[in-house]
Amino acid sequence: MPPAATPRIAILGAGPIGLEAGLYARQVKLPFTIYEQGRVGEHVWRWGHVKLFSPFGMNATPLGRSAILTAKPEYAFPADDASITGREHVERYLTPLAEALRERIKTETRVLSVGKVGLLKQEAPGDAARGKQPFLLLVRERNQERYEEADVVLDCTGTYGRHRWLGPGGIPALGELQAEPHIAYGLVDVLGEAKKDYANRSVLLIGAGYSAATTARNLAQLAQEHNTTWVTWVARAPLTQPMRRIANDPLRERDRLAVQANNLATRTDGNVEFRASTVVEAIEPLANNQSFRITLKSGTQKKTLEVEKIVANVGYTPDPSLYRELQIHECYASLGPMKLAAALLGQKATDCLTQKCPGPDTLRNPEPNFYILGAKSFGRNSQFLLRLGFEQVRDVFTLITANAKLDLYKKT
Repeated sequence: MPPAATPRIAILGAGPIGLEAGLYARQVKLPFTIYEQGRVGEHVWRWGHVKLFSPFGMNATPLGRSAILTAKPEYAFPADDASITGREHVERYLTPLAEALRERIKTETRVLSVGKVGLLKQEAPGDAARGKQPFLLLVRERNQERYEEADVVLDCTGTYGRHRWLGPGGIPALGELQAEPHIAYGLVDVLGEAKKDYANRSVLLIGAGYSAATTARNLAQLAQEHNTTWVTWVARAPLTQPMRRIANDPLRERDRLAVQANNLATRTDGNVEFRASTVVEAIEPLANNQSFRITLKSGTQKKTLEVEKIVANVGYTPDPSLYRELQIHECYASLGPMKLAAALLGQKATDCLTQKCPGPDTLRNPEPNFYILGAKSFGRNSQFLLRLGFEQVRDVFTLITANAKLDLYKKT
């Protein structure tokens, strides 16, 4: 059921999808607040030294451009075919977008938990009566906690802030929990701000996705200047080459990275040694966490080595703790909302560019008026594109307004 005629909307996260949702809410004249625990585009900032695979034209909307140009008529956007870094995207698109919404954005403000006024999780399951009760948000700002209410909640918090584990079966390796503060789980800027920490060091890199490929390429470049830098790159899958290339890939940056990473993995230069079919079984901190003894396992064989740095690019996972007191139906495999996860599985897409937004109904949860959008809605499915997130924003507002024909992108 749709919420009240003029629902109060809480948008969690001021990243690309959260800001887009704020634009949509403003355009249809609905009251909204965007809560961001860090800065605008916080997660994008964290990996911001890396170029986006998708060109700028795929990562901006007519609604966003219009909002910026209304405030700054002479504003010059990057070219539609430009491949820019994450930080450039924040500076040249998200920041001016946030300025247009600044009175509705609360930065350094974290939503800790979401519940229902007067209802516990187990009460009135599947009952439309739950949709008549507002949400109760536990909010922390400047170490002060308070409650706020909303009629609709859009969770756009993403997944980058919650890493997966690097041990066998996806659980922590032996000793990983103790070593966690000293392991880099994100995209480290080894050619920039972290250069002095990785130059002339021995590094264990774990992962077989584009994040690991980016780190391997950058560490190999670092080794050209600091030739005692050495990388042991391990992947769980039985791959002769870590990256699958896509025939006639229209995303040039993605294909270039795949070629570079595969060359590093199969050649003996570049100070990179690639080991497939290998998992990290144990991590033992040495010398007050200045180095680590690693036990690698491949089949029945074990190998021990010592390294000074560990980079675990093993992916990210949704944090469900935010809505644990709500009736959310999660996919048991991807951890995304069940209806959307099932629709994505049915598409059998092998590349993000072939994914399609499966429509408004797949965004619904058993909890009325609570929606998960953006990368978090895909869970562990890594084929999310910002373009799909923008389409989700359009679709969810057809539900909020009960207007199936609402499409501000066409109108704009």
